[in-house]
Amino acid sequence: MSRRGWRNRGWVLFFLLPSAIPLVLFTAVPMVSSAWVSLNRWNLISPMQWVGVDNYTHLLSDPATRDVFAHTLVYCAGYLPLVFAGGLGLALLLNQRMPGRAFFRAAYFLPVVTSWVVVALVWKWLLNPSSGLVNSLLGALGAPQPGWWTDPAWALPAVILASAWKDLGFVMVIMLAGLQAIPQDVLEAARTDGAGAWQRFWRVTLPLLSPSTFFVVVISLINGFQVFDQVYVMTGGGPSGSSQVVVGQIYDLTFRYGRAGEASALSWILFAVILLITAVQVRGQRRWVHYA
Repeated sequence: MSRRGWRNRGWVLFFLLPSAIPLVLFTAVPMVSSAWVSLNRWNLISPMQWVGVDNYTHLLSDPATRDVFAHTLVYCAGYLPLVFAGGLGLALLLNQRMPGRAFFRAAYFLPVVTSWVVVALVWKWLLNPSSGLVNSLLGALGAPQPGWWTDPAWALPAVILASAWKDLGFVMVIMLAGLQAIPQDVLEAARTDGAGAWQRFWRVTLPLLSPSTFFVVVISLINGFQVFDQVYVMTGGGPSGSSQVVVGQIYDLTFRYGRAGEASALSWILFAVILLITAVQVRGQRRWVHYA
């Protein structure tokens, strides 16, 4: 390579340094450190003891690991349809000409930028089994009043409900951008051909929204597998471990039980699961994602 080529590369590296240095220090180095810790037994105080892959084999054979992954999968299975359908419905509604449209768009997006701790505390109050607003309304309607975060059968659904409500605005914005990118002449052509509102949505709008849908599904599943804040605040993983998720287990292994090696190993197992699921989605997008 010529001297000019090396000089250009040097300038490129120079301008990348402000971003590359924090990336290396706060992402690459912690990842390498975590991989090393996962191969040792460590309680954060005593010196590390090399155990090789024993942490991984123990976790993979531990019923508690299967339980937390099962709870995380249940969370994703309940959260994703709710947040996608709700966000798409809001986007379709707020894409129409209506009074106060800008206000409603901002109002529905506001929970997205609100702290998870605040949202979780509000929903914990709303879903209080004895004095919460939700059970008061259900009681007034003569409907059953669940125990919500105090009932093992309802703790995870309570977290799912709060999570979907908070993230509706994010999905709404993504889908709204997708709706506004659809050429109006395509919809007009479908209307001229006699397609009704449902046919236009199912045959035209939804296929043209597939890139936005793909993005929402990928991001939502990644976030779903990393759920922690709302679980920690609302249920603490209880009652009786019924709402414990993978990241919550990582936290407990590290700070409650002093098993940082196993916690790091579980982090890498979670990383592998997320990577595999995302890779399957990226490969499968060729069949159903249509880019204009």
